[in-house]
Amino acid sequence: MAQYKSTKYPGVRYREHKTRKHGILLDQYFFIRYQKDGRRKEEGVGWASEGWTPQKVALKLAELKEAAATGKGESRLSEARAKLEAKKKLEKKAAMEQEKRGITIHEFFHQIYYPQIRKEKTQRTYEREESLFRVWIDKNIGKRTFWDIGKGDVESVFYDMVDSGKSVRTAEYAMTTLKQIWREAREEGYAPEMPMVSKTMKKKISQNNNARIRFLSRSEAQILLDELHKVSIPLYEKTLISLHCGLRASEIFNLTWSRVDLEHGIFNIIDSKGADRSVNMTKDVSELMQQKEKGQLNELVFPGREGKPSTQISQKFREVVNKLFNQDVTDRRERVTFHTCRHTCASWMVKQGISLYLVQKVLGHSTIQVTERYSHLAPDQLKLAADAIDRAVGEHREENILPFKKRCSPANTLI
Repeated sequence: MAQYKSTKYPGVRYREHKTRKHGILLDQYFFIRYQKDGRRKEEGVGWASEGWTPQKVALKLAELKEAAATGKGESRLSEARAKLEAKKKLEKKAAMEQEKRGITIHEFFHQIYYPQIRKEKTQRTYEREESLFRVWIDKNIGKRTFWDIGKGDVESVFYDMVDSGKSVRTAEYAMTTLKQIWREAREEGYAPEMPMVSKTMKKKISQNNNARIRFLSRSEAQILLDELHKVSIPLYEKTLISLHCGLRASEIFNLTWSRVDLEHGIFNIIDSKGADRSVNMTKDVSELMQQKEKGQLNELVFPGREGKPSTQISQKFREVVNKLFNQDVTDRRERVTFHTCRHTCASWMVKQGISLYLVQKVLGHSTIQVTERYSHLAPDQLKLAADAIDRAVGEHREENILPFKKRCSPANTLI
């Protein structure tokens, strides 16, 4: 072990490194010694190669002794270093925060947000977000930072789209994309809270009725199934499951055999858009699933290309429904799509008297408000509710009324 060597400065000494050189001399590491609370203390200061000299070390020791005598400042080198490190960390954090504040929305999207969603979302989803950002968001606010954006700037994206002839629904999709980008930026420290839009804009969005109102009758559904059976058996099977069980296309695409309970006739839907749920098969669907060749637990029931989940329904489906139902239909809400099958399932249940609560559970709607769009299909249920109150009130009255007894009048009393 290297020996300590004294300097001409009291309390300052050093050790020489065995091999490391500083110039033509061996590098030296300096120490200081002092009294603290009646005890001798020794702390390392630094290397000569780092700029320390015996004189500088002696000045540092003098500063520490003065701090100990006056009670002002750090009286130990370790305390001074800790304070210096803390200061450096704060300065570094402030510099990073300032750097983040300077990044533009365009830079954040392309450098951070878009690469991430390409890993997490389907190709169809991230391509749509990229398109909405490139065409509308980037054009209006992309060159500015999140900190420079106000309420009017956010609304400019929406109104630019509407004024350009885009539907309110499409503009709303763009706003949703912007919200997702902004939320991610805020969580990473690149943005403040997103500005709230005006009540006028919120009202314009809420008044936009873009919900699909078309559902299939029993006969229409059978015509569709018969036609699909001629075209594609897998497509026929997917459609039957959606019509009878209300599964989304994505839920069918990602359905594995581990989630098919043939014994109890149940589909276990997990990691879906809504809450995890179990959906009972109808008799027709149960027979269909029993006849299919069962694969390994982790295998898809309806594998897409290369055994991976499909991302969209086959073009053949669109061709069939366009031929059967969509000719001369201009209102997109009236057009039949694959989602119409799920909408049809819900409509059939409500018309058969199934409560909206149960319909919500079967379809996996996140809130009952989504399910309430079907309430108009069950007008008789409102009358049944009123009738039930009438019966309850009537039964209560009957239980609490005493038998009527006729009283004799004084005029008829016998004398």
